Amino acid sequence: MNPDKEIIIDGLLERLNKSPYVIVVSYARMTVPQFDEIRKRLREVGSTFHVAKNSFVKQACEKAGLPDELAEHLTGQTAIVSGDSDVCAAAKILKNFAAEFQKPEIRAGAMDGSLLTQEQIMALANLPSRDVLLATLLGVLQAPASKLVRTLNEPGASLARVLQAKADQG
Repeated sequence: MNPDKEIIIDGLLERLNKSPYVIVVSYARMTVPQFDEIRKRLREVGSTFHVAKNSFVKQACEKAGLPDELAEHLTGQTAIVSGDSDVCAAAKILKNFAAEFQKPEIRAGAMDGSLLTQEQIMALANLPSRDVLLATLLGVLQAPASKLVRTLNEPGASLARVLQAKADQG
């Protein structure tokens, strides 16, 4: 194989191995300003929008151990979205961008070695942000502790109210 092709495939493989997810999209009929805008939005959440020859991406996916079914979606003008953190944020940006410009079309993806369908990616996009989920989890975790504190505090507070009432009576 040509050494230049090996370098490209190795670069793609490195990108796929670093990322916990990959999303395959069709970028047909996208303009250069739209490319710039989607790349900018994805960069803000730690993701990249990368265009490569489908055969190179297929080889890199095979070497990375991604599901074989993902290769079926690598036809036509495709790009891959990968990142080092939040798949939900990347999916949300793709969904919102597609709603705004009617492109790119989300085809499929992979996360933790499992294939993601278009519907599953859209479900990830509809999840609240990571910060909101963490705040909700913190609230759930703190609720029993705060109830315990209130329960432990109540006998002392009741005694204080009784003593105050007795003091007010004389």
